[in-house]
Amino acid sequence: MFQRVVLNLRQDARRCISSKIGVLGVPFDKGQTKPGVANGPKSLRDAGLVEKIRNIHDYIDVVDYGDIAYSVDSSISKSVPNIRMYEHMVACNKEVSKRVRNIIESGRICLTLGGDHTIAVGTVDGHIQAKSENVCLLWVDAHADINTNKTSNSGNPHGMPMALLAKELSDYWPYLPGMDWQKPIISVRDVAYVGLRSVDNYERLIIDKLGITAFGMEDIEKYGIHDVVNMALDKIDPEQNKSIHVSFDIDSLDSLEAPSTGTSVRGGLTLREGIHIMENVYKTKRLGSMDLVEVNPAIGTTKDVQTTCDAAIHVILAAFGQTRRGLRPFNVDDMPLQTFANKNS
Repeated sequence: MFQRVVLNLRQDARRCISSKIGVLGVPFDKGQTKPGVANGPKSLRDAGLVEKIRNIHDYIDVVDYGDIAYSVDSSISKSVPNIRMYEHMVACNKEVSKRVRNIIESGRICLTLGGDHTIAVGTVDGHIQAKSENVCLLWVDAHADINTNKTSNSGNPHGMPMALLAKELSDYWPYLPGMDWQKPIISVRDVAYVGLRSVDNYERLIIDKLGITAFGMEDIEKYGIHDVVNMALDKIDPEQNKSIHVSFDIDSLDSLEAPSTGTSVRGGLTLREGIHIMENVYKTKRLGSMDLVEVNPAIGTTKDVQTTCDAAIHVILAAFGQTRRGLRPFNVDDMPLQTFANKNS
């Protein structure tokens, strides 16, 4: 009986493995106007993120690939109207796509730390390239980020990544010089929003017109976060065979949970709901890549920054197997027999 219990414990532990993870920092802040978000990756690392992932279990293999660097082609800076710092967006995302693809093709789940949400153009593109397009996208955010340069009031590209990624919107863009490496491949049928509560008029029109799966906060209040996540995943991955990309904007959480972010909106997800989303994604065993973006340590007090980083780390740890129930031990050979009740039964 004891040997059978030990075997079962080992099997349960192995089923919980997210064994190989690659961490990539993208200190990009040109997609919006508030300084500080480029320090998001550093603030999360300084808060112990990488070690905390490793400590989920000894057999988790984490490699930190550091931060990306990129060079800008200034000749394209004025090529596209109403996209702020266009040449930076192009250059950064090209490098991000290449690095994310390499990490995933090496057999690791890619965790990308932003930076603002503009970087999702590169992370999703790299994931798609690595997985031969067999990717679905869970976008956890207060905002839809599906403006084009013609519908955006601000011209901030961190509000445009979904519009750049969706193949159904490719005809809504002018020619984008320097972006030939990226083709809008993902279909809106493979995209689901969770946590929406600040959606521009044209974004709402696009979501309705294209029938994009979108769960706002009122849906979470109606159905509960557990059912919402499962409905979203069932919609975008009905055959349960796609690699899941989660793009998690920290402003999806209520501003009381994550105050140090650039476009906070009251009435958002609780930290408990954010953790539950990632626990459910982890249980699918199909997470291929995750972004955690928009942590801005220049906003708020020291306590605010600590609260925000702590929330982000809890969400990330849930994505890689940490559970609030606690994890069973992996190495149990040396555990005393009296650990188990009725060991001789």
